[in-house]
Order: sequence, then C-alpha cells, then structure tokens
Amino acid sequence: MPASPSTARAINDRLALRLLQQQGSLTAGQLKQLTGLSRPTVADLVERLTDAGLIAVVGEAGEQRRGPNAKLYGIVADRAHLAALDVRTEGVSVIVSDLVGTVLTQASAPIGGDAGTGPAVEQAVALVERVVKEAGADRLHTVGIGAPGLIDPASGELRDSTGLPEWHRSLVAALQERLPEARVIVENETNLAALAEQRDGVAADRDTFVLLWLGHGTGAAVVLDGALRRGASGGTGEIGFLPVPGTTGLPSAVDCEGGFHSLAGSAAIVELARSFGLLVEDASAPEPLAAGVVGKAVALV
Repeated sequence: MPASPSTARAINDRLALRLLQQQGSLTAGQLKQLTGLSRPTVADLVERLTDAGLIAVVGEAGEQRRGPNAKLYGIVADRAHLAALDVRTEGVSVIVSDLVGTVLTQASAPIGGDAGTGPAVEQAVALVERVVKEAGADRLHTVGIGAPGLIDPASGELRDSTGLPEWHRSLVAALQERLPEARVIVENETNLAALAEQRDGVAADRDTFVLLWLGHGTGAAVVLDGALRRGASGGTGEIGFLPVPGTTGLPSAVDCEGGFHSLAGSAAIVELARSFGLLVEDASAPEPLAAGVVGKAVALV
C-alpha cells in the first residue's frame, strides 16, 4: 500500500533533516543527490522546512559556475533544546543540547539510597531545571531518560527488574508535571547504547547485531533487520535472568541472583579476581594474573 502524501512528506522531511544533522550544511542540489528525490520534491521540502523554522540559509556553496552561487541550508540549532538523563542507582547526570547535538551544559549529582522517594525525585528534577537554565533554553522539546530496568512496551513505563530505587519510577511523572511542554521518554540504557552504535558506532553498517553490556549487572540489546527488538514484555535483553549451571539457585521475576548475572556481574568478577589473588583496588597487578581473570571471565560470557 503506497504511503499517503502527508506520510511521504514526513518521511522526506525526516530524511533531509537527518542528512543535514550528519553532514552539516547542504545545497538543494546535494540534498537531491543524497536523497534520490526529484528536484521539485526537494524544492518543496526545503520550503516546508524553512517555513517551519527548522532550517535556514547559512551561506553559499561557492561553486565555480555561471550564475549565482547555490544556497547552503543548515539546521536552526536553537530551534529546540533536548535533555538527556543518565539515571543510576546512586545518582543522575544531565546533558542539555541543541538540535544538532552540541552539548550546551551538563552536570551530575549523587542521590543517596536513604534520601527517600520524594526528596530524591526533587533533587533530580531540580538538577534538570538548573542545567536547562544554565544552557539558556526557554523550554525543552524532549527529555530522554536512560535507566537500568525493563521498559513496558505497552505503556512505555519503567518497571522494576533488579531492585531499582523507587525514585526511578517516580521521576518520569515528576518531570512531565514540572516540564509540561516537553515530551518525556524513558529507555533501557543497554538499548540506548545499541542505538548509538547503530547510528554512529561500530554497528553503523549492520542491520542485525547484539550488544552485550557488562557492568554492575549484565544485559544485552538485540537489533534485528535494523529495528530494536524489545519482546512482548520488554525483557528481550535481560540476560542476567537466564538460568545457568554453576549457581546456587534460580532467578525470580524480580531478582536475577542465581541467573547469568551471578556468574558475570561485577560482584562475580570481583570474587573471580580475588580467587586469583588480586586485590580489586590494585591496578598494578601482575599481567599473567590479570590475563587469567580476563580469560576466565570471557569464558563465562
């Protein structure tokens, strides 16, 4: 079924904006060449995006040819501002950027586990408001939150999977209340890492890949045929819950102890290092010992 005219325009506009974001300013002729669209279609989308205030003439191409130089179009960077939050069990980091991804300001703040839900949420929201003010942004278009845990595919809400602090789940609603003009979205941190690799990293030329996340916990993100796959319950990448031999029990619906996490999580790797006679604080450990720890850890994965 062919796309409706409005859908086709939206697709073309998004494609043009993506190219301008990735490659910088372009002429209409360059947009035509890169998109494969016809000259009239490119002229229409340039006019449409200009009228919307999303792009503007930023210079001339300076081509050596007869007639006037071609106009260069670029994204109006301050047309909107975005905030990204990295939410951890022990605190939060905030970055505010413009439309082309230039970081305007950033800050972090620790949030103690004994702070209580209300005070913890207030600390996080206040940090966002302060960073937005420092960036000189009147308002935010979108707030994106990366956090550990499951994201419900139906509601988009953060669900507890590994004993997350209660303030994590309350933060989205609080931000939406204090920033009513902004769209607030939350995504699993491992999925976000996979999307970043797909866009600008080692998976830029891959349609299908798996990203393995090894940190305090373990996780994975699955990209199949170019699309992130979350699963019916949002738990596709929760490999820490996989039952494996060599553990003393089985994981539950909300606790991954006894699963793969027990073998490959940070606590397990620390114990593995100690079994080799290494102190976690000792960065100058003999190379053969360190290599043995790494080799055994890789074998577990």
